[in-house]
Amino acid sequence: MKLTTYIITMIAAIILIFNITKIDFAEPLSKNSFPAVATSISAGCAILIVSVIRISLKIKDLIKKA
Repeated sequence: MKLTTYIITMIAAIILIFNITKIDFAEPLSKNSFPAVATSISAGCAILIVSVIRISLKIKDLIKKA
């Protein structure tokens, strides 16, 4: 599970970086930039969710050891 969370984090980070380069910062919510903005936000959310899962697994292991 630990390896899976790191792989998902890396994929989401690559998607996030790629989409940030596609955003037109002059008009970020224009027709061409909106999909990049939406995908960047969702990739950030994926990274956050996987981080929470990783932390909860660490807490679970600490409780098991105690």
